[in-house]
This record gives sequence, C-alpha cells and structure tokens, in this order.
Amino acid sequence: MRITALVTAVTLACLLGLATVAGRGLGPLLTDAVDDELQEALGGAARSVAAGTAPAVPDGLAVRVLDTAGGPVDDGAPPALTRDEVRGLKAGTPTTADGRGPVRWHGTVVTVPDGNQRLVVVGAGLVGQRAAEASGSRWLLVTALVGTMVAGVAIWFAVGSALRPVARMRRSVRGLAPGQRVAVPDAAASELRALADDFNALLDQQDATAERLRRFTGDAAHELRSPVASIRLQSEVAVANPDPELSHEVHADVLADAERLSTLLDGLLVLARSDAGELPPSETVDLVGEVRAAVERAGEQPVQLVQLVVNAMTGQAWAAAAHTEVEVVLDNLLRNACRYTRTRVVVSVLTSRSTVRVLVDDDGPGVRPEHRSKIFDRFYRVSDDRARASGGAGLGLALVAELVRRRGGRVAVGESPDGGARFTVVWPRAV
Repeated sequence: MRITALVTAVTLACLLGLATVAGRGLGPLLTDAVDDELQEALGGAARSVAAGTAPAVPDGLAVRVLDTAGGPVDDGAPPALTRDEVRGLKAGTPTTADGRGPVRWHGTVVTVPDGNQRLVVVGAGLVGQRAAEASGSRWLLVTALVGTMVAGVAIWFAVGSALRPVARMRRSVRGLAPGQRVAVPDAAASELRALADDFNALLDQQDATAERLRRFTGDAAHELRSPVASIRLQSEVAVANPDPELSHEVHADVLADAERLSTLLDGLLVLARSDAGELPPSETVDLVGEVRAAVERAGEQPVQLVQLVVNAMTGQAWAAAAHTEVEVVLDNLLRNACRYTRTRVVVSVLTSRSTVRVLVDDDGPGVRPEHRSKIFDRFYRVSDDRARASGGAGLGLALVAELVRRRGGRVAVGESPDGGARFTVVWPRAV
C-alpha cells in the first residue's frame, strides 16, 4: 500500500505537470502550424505579384496586395490592420489582428514590373483556437488522471506479485518444525535467496543459543546439586550426632561447601549478565597495580613463592576495561596457577603500542595440546593430572575468557618456560 501510494502520487504529480505544460503550449503550437502554412502561401503570392500577375488564393486563406502605406490596390476592402501592424508586416514580422475575429497575418514587400513597391499579405482566421486550447488542456488533465489510475492499479498488482513469494516464505517460517529450515529459492531471485539465507542463519543462531542454554542450565543444575547435597548430608550428620568435636568438623566442611557454592553462584551470575549483554562502562585500569593487589590476595594460597615481574617503561600499564572485571580475571588466573604449581608462579605485565598483556606462568603439569582449545569452555574439566584434586566447577577460566572477550581482548593457554602452563591475557591499551 505504501509503495503504491507513493508511486501513484509521484506519477500523478509528474503527469499533471506535463499536462499543464502541454496545455500551455497548445496555443503556440497551433499558431506555429498556421504560420508555416501562411509562410508557404506568402511565398507563392509574392512571386506572382512580382511577375505582374494576380496571386492565387488558397482555400481558407486571404491574400491581399497593398501599397506601402497599407491601402488596398487589389480593388478589395481595406484590411483591418493598424499602422503599427502594417509597419511590422513590412519588416517581415507576423502579427495577429483583432477585428471581427483574430486573424494571423504574414507579409512581405515586393517590387512590381512598373517599379512600384507593393505589400503582399496573407492571413488566416484563428476562430476557435482559444476553445481548442481550453478543450485540449482539459483532455490532457483527464488523460493524466486516467493514466495515474491505470498506473496505480498496475503498480498495486506488480508489487503484490513481487511480494507474494515473501508472504509464502513468511507462512513457511511460521510453520517450521524444530530443526527445519526455510527453502532457499533459485538463484534468479537473488533478494529472496539472500532473505532465506538470513532466515536460516538466524534460525541456526537461535538453535545454537537454545542448545547452549540447555547445556548451561543442565551443567549448572548438576554443579549446584553436589554442594547442596553435601551441605544437607553433613547437616543431617551434625543433627544426628550432637558431639561438639564432630559438629565443629561438620561446620568446617559445611563452610567450605558454602564457599564453593557461593563462588559457583557468583560465576553463574557473571556469565548470565554477560549473555544478557550487560557491559559496564570501560575505564582506564592500571594492570600493574591490579596485578600487585591480586598477588597479595593470592598470598593465602599454599604456594612457596609468587613472583611478580613487571616489564613496563613507567611502571604502569593502562588497559581499557573495568576494575571489577580485571579483579575477577586476575583472581581466577592466580587461583588456577596456585592450585597446580609446584614451586612458584610468575606474573608478567608487557605493554605494546595498542595492547597490554598479562602472562601467568606456573611450573605445574601444564595443559596438554588437545585440551587447550576447550579449557575455556564452561564446566569443562581436564581429565589429567592438572585436574586431580582441583575441586573446581569449571567456570573460572570460562569467566576469564568471557570477560576479556567482551572488552575486545583475547586469552590463550600454552607452554610455560618453567615447564607448566602459560596463560596469556591481552587487553586493548587505554589511550
């Protein structure tokens, strides 16, 4: 409807403009046609008068022979011409005289055989020309209106026919079963083919999101079940055995499970906010200071030495991130490194023109190459020596990857020079 209304309005405006211009040009067009006929007749009459013979009078035209003052010399009545009009005709300028009716005159001066000069004029009446102009203008306007109506109907059916495949595609999308895709049209319909491809890509993305949500929900429920069941079981033991020493041990175990449950819930909330697109404003963060603070927080970990190595010209390395995100990333990386290292953890801060890198090295068992592409997946655990006795839920490194990725950075794991694992985090450098 919008396309038809717009194109019809433009067509109407164009046709009305053309009809108005054409109507105004009808009068000059008719006059030009009369001028052509009069000019042809004037040439023949002038040759006859110059030869000393009477000029022929074509049907519908008036041929007069006058003296240079405008008086008749052909025994006819004086023509209804003013002195100025006679002067213009002698100069060869056509004129329209209004006597009993509008008459168009052409004239020229010739020399007769006796040496005198005569003014030969040829005229034709313009009766009905104004009526013809008005009638022609009306018919042009009517034609413009009819043409606009025909164009509107044609555009309506043409656009409807062009959009009919889109309507069929829309109905097919509504009736799609889970896992089905929209039928892609042939290559000739490039726009519809592109639309079908976009629909299918959207459906693929939706299915992938739904699958990730189902897997995430199942994994989260599974991970939450273990600490909750442990807390419940130990609470039942404490209730059934009121021994103070046993109760103290049970309370310590319950506290550990509660801390594990709290950490798991915090990770799930951060991931849920990230999946929902919540992104705190970017800040300018000094990674050197943040690394020092994270090392101090990690001092309670059972590791003999945590060594900080800073490679920055000014002792500061500014990154474009958020303080809370940087704290979560560094705490998880150091907690992971301290959990698996044997003797020490080395943290390095390196700067370049556009990025800031944080390297966390340990001398533990490392990460095998077949696990390096999956270790940042949610709830993924490495089933080797590095995962033994970890007790983690598999969310720490997933949080690291998600928080760094949404700031335009990247994270990777490789082999450390100390023989263990090297985790590399790259943030965009703040201006």
